[in-house]
Amino acid sequence: MEMITEQKRRFSLSLGSIVLMLGILSFVGVIGWAYIEQNRTLGENRPAPTFTLTTFDGEEFDLEDYRGQIVVLNFWASWCAPCHAEAPDLQRIHERYAERGVVLVGITYSETSVEDSLNFIEQYGLTYRNGADPRMRIADSYRITGVPETFVIRQDGKIVKYYPGSINETILSNVLETLLAEDNAS
Repeated sequence: MEMITEQKRRFSLSLGSIVLMLGILSFVGVIGWAYIEQNRTLGENRPAPTFTLTTFDGEEFDLEDYRGQIVVLNFWASWCAPCHAEAPDLQRIHERYAERGVVLVGITYSETSVEDSLNFIEQYGLTYRNGADPRMRIADSYRITGVPETFVIRQDGKIVKYYPGSINETILSNVLETLLAEDNAS
């Protein structure tokens, strides 16, 4: 009889340990999930974080100054193969929509040198604003995870589209035409 009581006591301790472990794992899971959500890339229908950027031309670009306009924000790097692929499309978008009030801004991400960035800009004949984010403060505020990543910010300052990875002229044109049509209708 004493043996059965001892076994029950051990079982109770084991069951208690299991319950405790499950509680700890659940707590860690909830904290982990919250951390992942907090650090996830900004998505659509969220306010675009404001920022000021010094372009490679030495001009200041303050996102707040462009409230009321559509802004296309593209994070890129000279070492990024998909960034090379999308650069000509982004330049064509700039040429096609600049006179219609669409602002295109490129921001380098984790770039190795300013010279590499300038060579990239020259290689593709980019005429839209581009600047460095050396401390990655802007990238951190947009919670980007790599390059390229593109955000379309509508006139009210909210992100309307987010594209992780390479973007092309057709997709971006469709979004811009829709936003411009909405703006003209109101």
